[in-house]
Amino acid sequence: MNKVLVIGGAGYVGSVLVDELLAVGFSVRVLDRMFYGRQSAEAFLDRVELVTGDMRDFDESHVEDCAAVINLGGLSNDPTAEFNPKANEELNTRASIRVAEVAKRAGVPRLLFASTCSIYDRGVGDDARDLLLDEESPVEPRAAYATSKLAAERAILPMTSDTFATLIFRKGTIFGFSPRMRYDLVVNTFVKDALSKGRISVHYGGSMWRPLIDIRDVARAYVMGLQAPADVIRGQIINLSAGNFRISELALRVQHALRELGVDVELDIEFGYRLVRSYRVSSEKANRVLGFQPQVTVEESVARMVAAIEDHGYTDFSHPRYYNIEWMKVLEEAVDIVATHGYVLSRPEGDIAKGRNGRARAVAGLAQPKTD
Repeated sequence: MNKVLVIGGAGYVGSVLVDELLAVGFSVRVLDRMFYGRQSAEAFLDRVELVTGDMRDFDESHVEDCAAVINLGGLSNDPTAEFNPKANEELNTRASIRVAEVAKRAGVPRLLFASTCSIYDRGVGDDARDLLLDEESPVEPRAAYATSKLAAERAILPMTSDTFATLIFRKGTIFGFSPRMRYDLVVNTFVKDALSKGRISVHYGGSMWRPLIDIRDVARAYVMGLQAPADVIRGQIINLSAGNFRISELALRVQHALRELGVDVELDIEFGYRLVRSYRVSSEKANRVLGFQPQVTVEESVARMVAAIEDHGYTDFSHPRYYNIEWMKVLEEAVDIVATHGYVLSRPEGDIAKGRNGRARAVAGLAQPKTD
Protein backbone atom coordinates (compact mmCIF):
# COMPACT_ATOMS: atom_id res chain seq x y z
CA MET A 1 0.00 0.00 0.00
CA ASN A 2 1.67 3.26 -1.12
CA LYS A 3 -1.25 5.70 -1.26
CA VAL A 4 -0.52 9.15 0.16
CA LEU A 5 -3.11 11.76 1.08
CA VAL A 6 -1.87 15.28 0.31
CA ILE A 7 -3.93 17.98 2.00
CA GLY A 8 -3.53 21.14 -0.05
CA GLY A 9 -2.29 19.14 -3.02
CA ALA A 10 -3.39 21.78 -5.55
CA GLY A 11 -1.55 24.60 -3.76
CA TYR A 12 1.80 26.26 -4.38
CA VAL A 13 3.92 23.48 -2.86
CA GLY A 14 1.28 20.77 -3.26
CA SER A 15 1.01 20.93 -7.04
CA VAL A 16 4.78 20.43 -7.36
CA LEU A 17 4.90 17.75 -4.67
CA VAL A 18 2.04 15.70 -6.14
CA ASP A 19 3.81 15.58 -9.49
CA GLU A 20 6.99 14.40 -7.74
CA LEU A 21 5.13 11.73 -5.76
CA LEU A 22 3.55 10.36 -8.92
CA ALA A 23 6.93 10.35 -10.67
CA VAL A 24 8.46 8.10 -8.01
CA GLY A 25 5.54 5.67 -7.94
CA PHE A 26 3.21 6.77 -5.15
CA SER A 27 -0.55 6.67 -5.53
CA VAL A 28 -2.00 10.03 -4.50
CA ARG A 29 -5.27 11.29 -3.08
CA VAL A 30 -5.62 15.09 -2.96
CA LEU A 31 -7.84 16.93 -0.50
CA ASP A 32 -8.17 20.56 -1.51
CA ARG A 33 -10.86 23.26 -1.61
CA MET A 34 -9.60 24.29 -5.09
CA PHE A 35 -9.77 27.96 -4.14
CA TYR A 36 -7.37 28.85 -6.94
CA GLY A 37 -9.09 26.86 -9.66
CA ARG A 38 -8.14 23.63 -11.37
CA GLN A 39 -5.38 24.99 -13.61
CA SER A 40 -2.62 24.17 -11.12
CA ALA A 41 -3.69 20.51 -11.01
CA GLU A 42 -4.45 19.97 -14.70
CA ALA A 43 -1.18 18.11 -15.29
CA PHE A 44 -2.10 15.35 -12.84
CA LEU A 45 -5.88 15.43 -12.33
CA ASP A 46 -6.38 12.30 -14.41
CA ARG A 47 -3.78 10.45 -12.28
CA VAL A 48 -4.96 11.28 -8.76
CA GLU A 49 -8.07 10.86 -6.68
CA LEU A 50 -9.36 14.39 -6.04
CA VAL A 51 -11.53 15.08 -3.01
CA THR A 52 -12.81 18.66 -3.03
CA GLY A 53 -13.39 19.59 0.57
CA ASP A 54 -12.45 21.52 3.69
CA MET A 55 -9.84 20.06 6.05
CA ARG A 56 -12.01 21.24 8.96
CA ASP A 57 -14.41 18.44 7.96
CA PHE A 58 -11.69 15.79 8.04
CA ASP A 59 -12.78 12.23 8.85
CA GLU A 60 -11.68 8.62 8.46
CA SER A 61 -12.97 8.40 4.87
CA HIS A 62 -10.24 10.80 3.77
CA VAL A 63 -7.48 8.43 4.88
CA GLU A 64 -9.00 5.14 3.80
CA ASP A 65 -6.25 2.87 2.38
CA CYS A 66 -3.60 5.55 2.98
CA ALA A 67 -0.10 4.77 4.21
CA ALA A 68 0.74 8.41 4.92
CA VAL A 69 -0.70 11.89 5.19
CA ILE A 70 1.13 15.04 4.13
CA ASN A 71 -0.62 18.08 5.56
CA LEU A 72 0.15 21.21 3.53
CA GLY A 73 -3.28 22.71 4.22
CA GLY A 74 -4.32 25.94 5.91
CA LEU A 75 -3.36 29.58 5.58
CA SER A 76 0.22 30.02 4.47
CA ASN A 77 1.52 33.47 5.33
CA ASP A 78 1.25 36.39 7.76
CA PRO A 79 -1.16 38.59 5.74
CA THR A 80 -3.80 35.87 5.33
CA ALA A 81 -3.48 34.85 8.99
CA GLU A 82 -3.97 38.45 10.11
CA PHE A 83 -6.81 39.00 7.62
CA ASN A 84 -8.87 36.30 9.31
CA PRO A 85 -7.41 35.23 12.67
CA LYS A 86 -10.37 32.94 13.35
CA ALA A 87 -9.86 30.95 10.14
CA ASN A 88 -6.12 30.90 10.78
CA GLU A 89 -6.63 29.28 14.19
CA GLU A 90 -9.30 26.91 12.87
CA LEU A 91 -7.21 25.70 9.93
CA ASN A 92 -3.58 25.94 10.98
CA THR A 93 -4.09 24.73 14.53
CA ARG A 94 -7.38 23.00 15.29
CA ALA A 95 -7.93 21.31 11.91
CA SER A 96 -4.27 20.26 11.72
CA ILE A 97 -4.55 18.65 15.14
CA ARG A 98 -7.77 16.93 14.08
CA VAL A 99 -6.08 15.57 10.94
CA ALA A 100 -3.39 13.99 13.10
CA GLU A 101 -5.92 12.57 15.56
CA VAL A 102 -8.07 11.06 12.84
CA ALA A 103 -5.08 9.65 10.96
CA LYS A 104 -3.73 8.00 14.11
CA ARG A 105 -7.13 6.59 15.05
CA ALA A 106 -7.58 5.22 11.53
CA GLY A 107 -4.25 3.41 11.68
CA VAL A 108 -2.31 5.57 9.21
CA PRO A 109 1.33 4.88 10.07
CA ARG A 110 2.91 8.21 9.06
CA LEU A 111 2.10 11.95 9.14
CA LEU A 112 4.20 14.77 7.69
CA PHE A 113 3.18 18.24 8.83
CA ALA A 114 4.15 21.49 7.10
CA SER A 115 5.35 24.10 9.57
CA THR A 116 7.49 27.20 9.11
CA CYS A 117 10.87 28.64 10.02
CA SER A 118 9.13 31.93 10.76
CA ILE A 119 8.63 30.37 14.20
CA TYR A 120 12.24 31.51 14.81
CA ASP A 121 11.62 35.14 13.85
CA ARG A 122 13.05 37.65 16.33
CA GLY A 123 12.85 40.72 14.14
CA VAL A 124 15.65 43.22 13.55
CA GLY A 125 17.55 45.47 15.92
CA ASP A 126 18.67 42.89 18.50
CA ASP A 127 22.10 41.82 17.29
CA ALA A 128 22.85 39.95 20.53
CA ARG A 129 20.07 37.50 19.66
CA ASP A 130 20.98 37.23 15.98
CA LEU A 131 22.02 33.60 16.23
CA LEU A 132 21.93 30.54 14.03
CA LEU A 133 18.91 28.68 15.41
CA ASP A 134 18.32 24.95 15.27
CA GLU A 135 15.39 22.70 16.09
CA GLU A 136 16.28 22.74 19.82
CA SER A 137 16.43 26.54 20.09
CA PRO A 138 13.78 28.24 22.23
CA VAL A 139 11.18 30.00 20.09
CA GLU A 140 8.98 32.99 20.82
CA PRO A 141 6.89 33.64 17.70
CA ARG A 142 4.76 36.77 17.71
CA ALA A 143 2.87 36.70 14.43
CA ALA A 144 -0.46 34.87 14.17
CA TYR A 145 0.74 32.57 11.38
CA ALA A 146 3.82 31.33 13.24
CA THR A 147 2.02 30.96 16.57
CA SER A 148 -0.75 28.91 14.95
CA LYS A 149 1.80 26.55 13.40
CA LEU A 150 3.73 26.20 16.66
CA ALA A 151 0.53 25.37 18.55
CA ALA A 152 -0.18 22.59 16.05
CA GLU A 153 3.36 21.25 16.37
CA ARG A 154 3.09 21.06 20.14
CA ALA A 155 -0.15 19.10 19.94
CA ILE A 156 0.88 16.75 17.11
CA LEU A 157 4.30 15.62 18.35
CA PRO A 158 2.97 14.01 21.57
CA MET A 159 0.75 11.79 19.41
CA THR A 160 3.86 10.02 18.13
CA SER A 161 3.92 6.33 18.97
CA ASP A 162 5.40 3.04 17.82
CA THR A 163 2.62 2.81 15.23
CA PHE A 164 2.30 6.51 14.34
CA ALA A 165 5.41 8.30 13.08
CA THR A 166 5.18 12.09 12.90
CA LEU A 167 7.60 14.37 11.07
CA ILE A 168 7.43 18.16 11.11
CA PHE A 169 9.21 20.18 8.44
CA ARG A 170 9.89 23.79 9.36
CA LYS A 171 10.40 25.26 5.92
CA GLY A 172 12.30 28.40 5.07
CA THR A 173 10.81 30.92 2.66
CA ILE A 174 10.18 29.01 -0.54
CA PHE A 175 10.94 30.26 -4.04
CA GLY A 176 10.58 28.90 -7.54
CA PHE A 177 7.96 28.21 -10.17
CA SER A 178 4.77 26.30 -9.46
CA PRO A 179 1.68 25.71 -11.60
CA ARG A 180 -0.16 27.43 -8.70
CA MET A 181 2.19 30.39 -8.95
CA ARG A 182 2.72 32.91 -6.17
CA TYR A 183 4.28 36.32 -6.60
CA ASP A 184 4.08 37.17 -2.88
CA LEU A 185 7.28 35.31 -1.89
CA VAL A 186 10.49 37.31 -1.80
CA VAL A 187 12.49 35.81 -4.72
CA ASN A 188 9.34 35.37 -6.81
CA THR A 189 8.42 38.99 -6.05
CA PHE A 190 11.84 40.17 -7.19
CA VAL A 191 11.44 38.27 -10.47
CA LYS A 192 7.90 39.57 -10.99
CA ASP A 193 8.94 43.18 -10.35
CA ALA A 194 11.95 42.84 -12.63
CA LEU A 195 9.87 41.47 -15.49
CA SER A 196 6.97 43.89 -15.03
CA LYS A 197 8.77 47.09 -13.96
CA GLY A 198 12.45 46.61 -14.74
CA ARG A 199 13.23 47.34 -11.06
CA ILE A 200 13.62 45.45 -7.79
CA SER A 201 12.70 47.24 -4.56
CA VAL A 202 14.63 46.38 -1.39
CA HIS A 203 13.27 47.60 1.95
CA TYR A 204 15.22 48.48 5.11
CA GLY A 205 18.47 48.28 3.18
CA GLY A 206 17.95 44.54 2.70
CA SER A 207 19.71 43.81 6.02
CA MET A 208 17.19 41.15 7.09
CA TRP A 209 18.19 37.49 7.18
CA ARG A 210 15.96 34.82 5.76
CA PRO A 211 16.40 31.04 5.24
CA LEU A 212 15.33 30.08 1.73
CA ILE A 213 14.78 26.95 -0.32
CA ASP A 214 13.61 26.11 -3.84
CA ILE A 215 10.23 24.47 -4.22
CA ARG A 216 11.62 21.41 -6.01
CA ASP A 217 14.03 20.80 -3.12
CA VAL A 218 11.07 21.01 -0.74
CA ALA A 219 9.21 18.38 -2.76
CA ARG A 220 12.27 16.09 -2.68
CA ALA A 221 12.48 16.45 1.09
CA TYR A 222 8.88 15.33 1.52
CA VAL A 223 9.52 12.29 -0.66
CA MET A 224 12.58 11.47 1.44
CA GLY A 225 10.45 11.83 4.57
CA LEU A 226 8.04 9.24 3.17
CA GLN A 227 10.76 6.83 2.08
CA ALA A 228 12.90 6.97 5.21
CA PRO A 229 12.48 4.22 7.82
CA ALA A 230 9.80 5.18 10.35
CA ASP A 231 12.25 5.05 13.27
CA VAL A 232 14.46 7.63 11.53
CA ILE A 233 11.78 10.29 11.23
CA ARG A 234 9.57 9.41 14.20
CA GLY A 235 8.82 12.49 16.33
CA GLN A 236 11.33 14.69 14.51
CA ILE A 237 11.28 18.40 13.76
CA ILE A 238 13.54 19.24 10.80
CA ASN A 239 14.40 22.63 9.32
CA LEU A 240 14.39 22.82 5.51
CA SER A 241 16.65 25.49 4.09
CA ALA A 242 19.20 25.84 1.33
CA GLY A 243 20.99 28.56 3.30
CA ASN A 244 20.52 31.89 5.02
CA PHE A 245 20.57 34.99 2.84
CA ARG A 246 20.38 38.69 3.51
CA ILE A 247 17.62 40.19 1.39
CA SER A 248 20.19 42.54 -0.19
CA GLU A 249 22.24 39.53 -1.33
CA LEU A 250 19.14 37.89 -2.75
CA ALA A 251 18.33 41.01 -4.75
CA LEU A 252 21.84 41.09 -6.20
CA ARG A 253 21.76 37.40 -7.08
CA VAL A 254 18.38 37.74 -8.78
CA GLN A 255 19.64 40.82 -10.65
CA HIS A 256 22.71 38.91 -11.84
CA ALA A 257 20.67 35.85 -12.91
CA LEU A 258 18.26 38.02 -14.88
CA ARG A 259 21.06 39.92 -16.61
CA GLU A 260 22.49 36.57 -17.70
CA LEU A 261 19.10 36.04 -19.40
CA GLY A 262 19.24 39.45 -21.07
CA VAL A 263 16.85 41.14 -18.63
CA ASP A 264 18.27 44.46 -17.41
CA VAL A 265 17.21 45.26 -13.85
CA GLU A 266 17.81 48.22 -11.55
CA LEU A 267 17.79 48.05 -7.76
CA ASP A 268 15.83 50.50 -5.60
CA ILE A 269 17.23 50.48 -2.08
CA GLU A 270 15.47 52.32 0.73
CA PHE A 271 16.39 52.38 4.40
CA GLY A 272 13.22 53.45 6.18
CA TYR A 273 12.08 51.07 8.90
CA ARG A 274 9.25 48.71 8.15
CA LEU A 275 7.87 45.79 10.09
CA VAL A 276 10.27 43.12 8.86
CA ARG A 277 11.18 39.57 9.72
CA SER A 278 14.76 38.43 10.26
CA TYR A 279 16.09 35.05 11.38
CA ARG A 280 18.72 32.45 10.49
CA VAL A 281 18.43 28.71 10.93
CA SER A 282 20.62 25.64 10.83
CA SER A 283 19.72 22.97 8.29
CA GLU A 284 22.37 20.50 9.45
CA LYS A 285 19.79 18.11 10.93
CA ALA A 286 18.09 17.58 7.55
CA ASN A 287 21.39 16.28 6.20
CA ARG A 288 22.20 14.23 9.29
CA VAL A 289 18.80 12.56 9.65
CA LEU A 290 17.56 12.31 6.05
CA GLY A 291 20.71 12.79 4.03
CA PHE A 292 18.97 15.78 2.46
CA GLN A 293 21.03 18.35 0.61
CA PRO A 294 19.51 21.15 -1.48
CA GLN A 295 20.30 20.98 -5.18
CA VAL A 296 18.76 24.12 -6.72
CA THR A 297 20.49 27.48 -6.49
CA VAL A 298 18.75 30.84 -6.52
CA GLU A 299 20.16 31.55 -9.98
CA GLU A 300 19.00 28.22 -11.43
CA SER A 301 15.55 28.72 -9.95
CA VAL A 302 15.27 32.24 -11.37
CA ALA A 303 16.20 31.03 -14.86
CA ARG A 304 13.61 28.26 -14.71
CA MET A 305 11.01 30.62 -13.29
CA VAL A 306 11.40 33.12 -16.12
CA ALA A 307 11.04 30.43 -18.78
CA ALA A 308 8.06 28.76 -17.06
CA ILE A 309 6.24 32.06 -16.51
CA GLU A 310 6.42 32.71 -20.23
CA ASP A 311 5.48 29.13 -21.17
CA HIS A 312 2.43 29.14 -18.90
CA GLY A 313 1.38 32.68 -19.75
CA TYR A 314 1.51 33.79 -16.11
CA THR A 315 2.43 37.33 -17.13
CA ASP A 316 -0.70 39.10 -15.87
CA PHE A 317 1.34 40.00 -12.82
CA SER A 318 -1.32 42.13 -11.16
CA HIS A 319 -3.95 39.38 -11.10
CA PRO A 320 -5.01 38.75 -7.48
CA ARG A 321 -4.85 34.98 -8.04
CA TYR A 322 -1.06 35.15 -7.59
CA TYR A 323 -1.23 36.82 -4.17
CA ASN A 324 -2.77 34.85 -1.32
CA ILE A 325 -4.20 37.78 0.62
CA GLU A 326 -5.58 39.56 -2.46
CA TRP A 327 -7.28 36.38 -3.69
CA MET A 328 -8.83 35.76 -0.27
CA LYS A 329 -10.29 39.27 -0.36
CA VAL A 330 -11.72 38.70 -3.84
CA LEU A 331 -13.32 35.43 -2.76
CA GLU A 332 -14.79 36.94 0.40
CA GLU A 333 -16.37 39.71 -1.67
CA ALA A 334 -17.66 37.17 -4.20
CA VAL A 335 -19.32 35.19 -1.41
CA ASP A 336 -21.25 38.30 -0.35
CA ILE A 337 -22.35 38.98 -3.93
CA VAL A 338 -23.45 35.43 -4.63
CA ALA A 339 -25.22 35.21 -1.28
CA THR A 340 -27.29 38.24 -2.25
CA HIS A 341 -28.17 37.26 -5.81
CA GLY A 342 -27.61 33.51 -5.95
CA TYR A 343 -25.63 33.80 -9.20
CA VAL A 344 -23.07 35.98 -11.01
CA LEU A 345 -23.92 36.09 -14.73
CA SER A 346 -25.97 33.08 -15.86
CA ARG A 347 -29.24 32.90 -13.97
CA PRO A 348 -30.63 29.44 -13.17
CA GLU A 349 -33.56 28.52 -15.43
CA GLY A 350 -35.97 28.47 -12.50
CA ASP A 351 -35.00 32.01 -11.58
CA ILE A 352 -35.53 33.18 -15.15
CA ALA A 353 -39.01 31.63 -15.24
CA LYS A 354 -39.80 33.09 -11.83
CA GLY A 355 -38.72 36.51 -13.06
CA ARG A 356 -40.93 36.23 -16.16
CA ASN A 357 -43.92 35.09 -14.13
CA GLY A 358 -43.40 37.89 -11.66
CA ARG A 359 -43.28 40.47 -14.40
CA ALA A 360 -46.39 38.92 -16.06
CA ARG A 361 -48.30 39.10 -12.78
CA ALA A 362 -47.24 42.69 -12.28
CA VAL A 363 -48.38 43.65 -15.78
CA ALA A 364 -51.70 41.82 -15.27
CA GLY A 365 -52.20 43.65 -12.00
CA LEU A 366 -51.68 46.99 -13.65
CA ALA A 367 -54.25 46.05 -16.30
CA GLN A 368 -57.01 45.25 -13.78
CA PRO A 369 -59.67 47.96 -13.26
CA LYS A 370 -59.75 49.63 -9.86
CA THR A 371 -62.73 48.70 -7.64
CA ASP A 372 -62.52 51.44 -5.01
